[in-house]
Amino acid sequence: MLKAREIATAAGTLACAVGIGFIMQNGDTAKERYGAQTPVLDAETVQADVISAVVNADLVLEVQDITLTSAQTAPLPETSDVTSIGADTGVQLAAANDALETPVQPDVVPLPSCDIVASAQAAPGAMIELSLSAPCLPNERVNVHHQGLVFTQTTRNDGSLTLSLPALAQDATVIFAFSDGDGAVTSASVDDLDMYNRTALQWRGDAGFQIHAREFGAAYGEDGHVWVGAPAAQGDLMRLGDATVAEPFMAEIYSFPRMSSTSEGTVDLSVEAEVTRANCGLEIEAQSLEVSSTGIKTQDLTLAVPDCDALGDFLVLNNLVQDLKVASN
Repeated sequence: MLKAREIATAAGTLACAVGIGFIMQNGDTAKERYGAQTPVLDAETVQADVISAVVNADLVLEVQDITLTSAQTAPLPETSDVTSIGADTGVQLAAANDALETPVQPDVVPLPSCDIVASAQAAPGAMIELSLSAPCLPNERVNVHHQGLVFTQTTRNDGSLTLSLPALAQDATVIFAFSDGDGAVTSASVDDLDMYNRTALQWRGDAGFQIHAREFGAAYGEDGHVWVGAPAAQGDLMRLGDATVAEPFMAEIYSFPRMSSTSEGTVDLSVEAEVTRANCGLEIEAQSLEVSSTGIKTQDLTLAVPDCDALGDFLVLNNLVQDLKVASN
């Protein structure tokens, strides 16, 4: 990983539930880990190998070791297809020509195509409906890249994958990248993105990160507290990534429909990390992405998690992402 320059924290340093400090790093760390500068993949798909079945159509059956037998009965009828060996011997030889048939050629069954094909379609709510077909890559992990966001998914038994993704750009490009270098690129135009505020957080492995949104003064556990355990109120939260694979890239995206809100006030946003046996005593990293009219703002986070005697506690980072100011419509 590239060494990141430490960013000095200003007044109002992020507050933690148990008083744990953290280091804000520059964008070099995230560009390496999460692919903020997404490489351009070759959109040309992989061509499947075609195996030809070779059939020897000129096969000749050799007749050897012809056995002569004595005739024990009257001569065969003239209509019999026989060849006389000798008139005075009474020995007859059955003709072998009719037994020589052209061998049957086996059917050539074409192998299925191994082309990797992706498609994207804009959907209501500034969403993208994604579809991937990779017939020769069943049950395979694949990283999905979009505007600097990356998360890990797994294809089905037939190599297919479908998912919904909150768009982070109107001209939305999505890249599917397999570990062997194969992949596919697709895109869609998302015209209603400007009607939504979006904040994303991404990390790797079982770091324990969560986005919490408390809409219009809602307390923890009340209506209007949106997080992965209660993912919808006026705003909505989606978690992306397959947590069952080893060291997956994970992400959460909080969306608020600012153009159709019936309320006025503030949506308090915080990034939190629960102390678990998977992260206690370790240093964990994440990156936030905030969509605005000027583009995507990113911030990097390195956080020292307390030792395992603090299991179940939460580190609350109130200023990593900006609160949302909402006017009623």
